[in-house]
Amino acid sequence: MDTRNFHFPSFAFMCIHCFMISYAIIVRNLTTDQRALLEFKNQIFDPRNILADNWTTNTSACNWIGVSCAAKHRRVRALNLSNMGLTGTIPSHLGNLSFLDSLDLKNNSFHGHLPTEMGQLSRLKFIKLSVNFFSGEFPSWLGMLNKVLYLNLRNNNFTGTIPPQLGNLSFLVYLNLSHNDFHGHVPSAIYNISSQQKIDLSYNSLSGSLPENICHNLPKFETLYLASNDFSGRIPSKVGDCSNLQYLSFGHNRLNGIIPKSIGNLTRLKGLYLGENNLEGEIPWEIGNLRGLEELTLGQNNLTE
Repeated sequence: MDTRNFHFPSFAFMCIHCFMISYAIIVRNLTTDQRALLEFKNQIFDPRNILADNWTTNTSACNWIGVSCAAKHRRVRALNLSNMGLTGTIPSHLGNLSFLDSLDLKNNSFHGHLPTEMGQLSRLKFIKLSVNFFSGEFPSWLGMLNKVLYLNLRNNNFTGTIPPQLGNLSFLVYLNLSHNDFHGHVPSAIYNISSQQKIDLSYNSLSGSLPENICHNLPKFETLYLASNDFSGRIPSKVGDCSNLQYLSFGHNRLNGIIPKSIGNLTRLKGLYLGENNLEGEIPWEIGNLRGLEELTLGQNNLTE
C-alpha cells in the first residue's frame, strides 16, 4: 500500500463525519415518526390511559406499547393498537410513518373518514381496521398501495361503490369488506388478482350478476363469501373451475336458475351455502362428489330432489 499520500487523521475525520450524518438522519427520521405518533395520541380518547402513560418523549418511540421498529433503520415498521377501546379519528400525520408496513387498529371505536395522507404509506402490506365506526366512501387511495397483502375493513360504516382501483393490489391475498354499506356492481378487476385466497363481500348492498369466468384468474382461491347482498342472475356455470375452493357462500341474494353440475368438481369444498335465493330445478347429484362437505344449505329456494 502506498502511504505517501494517505493522511490517517483526515480519513478518520471523514469516517466520523459520515457516521454523524447517518446517525443524524436516523434520529431525525425517528423523530418524525415520534411526532406523528404523538399527534395520533393527542387526537384520540384513551379510556384506559394505555398510551397516555407510555407514549412519552422520555423513551424512544421504538419502545412504546404497540410500536415495532425495523432493526436496520430504526423506523416505525408496525403499529398494533387493536382491542384497546380507543375512540377518535385518524389524523393526517399518520401518513408520515413512511416505513410502516403493518397497521392494526381493529376492535376499537375509531370513526370518521380515513385521511388521504395514508395513501403515502407505500410500504404497507397489512391493513386491519375491522370492527370500528369508520365511514365515508371506499378510500380510492388504497389502490396506490400496491404492496398490500391483507386488507380487512369488516364491520364499519363505509358506503358508496367499490372502486376498480382495488384491482391494482396485484399481491392481495385476503380481502374482507363485509358488514358495511357498499352498493353497486363489484369491479371485475377484483376477480383478476391471481394471488387472492379469500374474498368476503357479504352483508352489503352489492348488486349485478356474477361473472361467468369468476374463477379463471384465481388459481389459489379458497373462500368466496358473497352472502346477504342483492346479486341476481345465475350461478356461473364455470364455478367448478375454482378447484381449491373450500367455502362458497351465495346465500340470501336473488340468484335464479339451476345449480350448475360443475359444483361437483369442487372436491375440497367444506361449506356450500346457497339458501334464500330463487334457485330452481333439481339438486344435482354431482353434489354427492363433495365427500369433504361439512355444511350444506339449500333451503328457501324452489329446488326439487
